[in-house]
Amino acid sequence: MLDDAQIVALYWARSEDAIRETRDKYESYLLKIAYNVLSDSEESGECVNSTYFKAWNAMPPHRPQILRAFLARIARQTAIDRYRRMHAHRRQASQYMQSLSELSELLPGGETPEEKLDAKALGEALDRFLRTLPAKTRTLFLCRYFYFDSLKDAAQAAGMREAAAKSALFRARKALREYLEKEGFAL
Repeated sequence: MLDDAQIVALYWARSEDAIRETRDKYESYLLKIAYNVLSDSEESGECVNSTYFKAWNAMPPHRPQILRAFLARIARQTAIDRYRRMHAHRRQASQYMQSLSELSELLPGGETPEEKLDAKALGEALDRFLRTLPAKTRTLFLCRYFYFDSLKDAAQAAGMREAAAKSALFRARKALREYLEKEGFAL
């Protein structure tokens, strides 16, 4: 199996082997991300295929330093977009919706240019906040709210019991609220 730098080099060389190598190395990881949003295996597979296509179109000119994170971001956003299209008129329980409902008080929409700037500033503040968390709590937070893992899976990834993880997430959300208010965000 090739390392990430070699895979990125294949994309830059416009070799179709880049897709095959990406699939071999990251397919199960990307499927999990998409499934956590969509709760549908077939749609998740389509989302992952779209991720490969988008990665192909993004490289070049983009040369990701961390291929795994680059692909995760594409898969996550592709799945969210697909979820929104599929559920424009109805809501279905998924890890995505459960995760968002837990953070709903802290996250604005982001449609107007001003809201988009606010969302960017919020993202930067969130990055700063995450760096203040202990490693286990940061892992737990990212698993739950970036990858949309179930509470059980996020707790396992962080090496915690589910009850302890639930409490840690509650405290992290409370700390995030206080941090954002101190940074000047109106919540």
